Amino acid sequence: MPSRRSEIHPAVRGFDRAAATYERARPDYPAAAVRHFGRVLHLGPGRTVVDLGSGTGKFARALAPLGAARLAVEPAAGMRREFRRAVPDVPILDGTAERIPLPDGFADAVVSAQAFHWFRARRALREIARVLRPGGAIGLIWNTREERVGWSRAISSVVARYRWMHPAARSRRWKPAFRDPRSPFGPLHRATFPHVQRGTVELFVERTLSVSVIANLGPVERRAVAREVRRLLANDPEVRGRAVLDLPYTTEVYWSYRR
Repeated sequence: MPSRRSEIHPAVRGFDRAAATYERARPDYPAAAVRHFGRVLHLGPGRTVVDLGSGTGKFARALAPLGAARLAVEPAAGMRREFRRAVPDVPILDGTAERIPLPDGFADAVVSAQAFHWFRARRALREIARVLRPGGAIGLIWNTREERVGWSRAISSVVARYRWMHPAARSRRWKPAFRDPRSPFGPLHRATFPHVQRGTVELFVERTLSVSVIANLGPVERRAVAREVRRLLANDPEVRGRAVLDLPYTTEVYWSYRR
């Protein structure tokens, strides 16, 4: 059996190092997308949902209005520390998507926000199916920056030099697992929702530094990336001189039911 260490993606090191930055700078999730999850995953009082790869708890917090019992699983110690500080009322366990520290049939739904593309998808789906009750469901959600915005494209170009995974390539890593005839899940459904993150230049500098591949750089390189992002935002005619910037996102929601 593979060791737990071999199951943890190298990106976890970056997220572990950048946990506080991630908490400050990553966007929240649109309420409409969360309500949609409540409907299609049948979440509400008396139901249990597991937030897998929970990070600092941004999505766990967003789920609170649905009224379901929440439990989180996260492999990065730094992320778990931030989670406990930000969401003290939700238990969080040390675990991976391929080895979830929960018994069979524990949950009505498993959700994953900004994380499923880091998992070993086929193994993760088998493990998620194991912890779901009959009729249970999986829900996945991503906030994806809109590249039609010039300064967002410029930031992406900075990050791309460090081999960041483009969102279009991201889906090719995990979607085939759902199409596999051996998948324990049925057809994959999709919906999208508009979203906006509002913040200062420094917030969007930190948003860039929270990307795992940038967080994995040495301190000198991270400072160079921060300077470059500040410089491009100071010179971009669309946002130059503005105290507050608005960055549009498309929030992608996927869900599927256990066979």
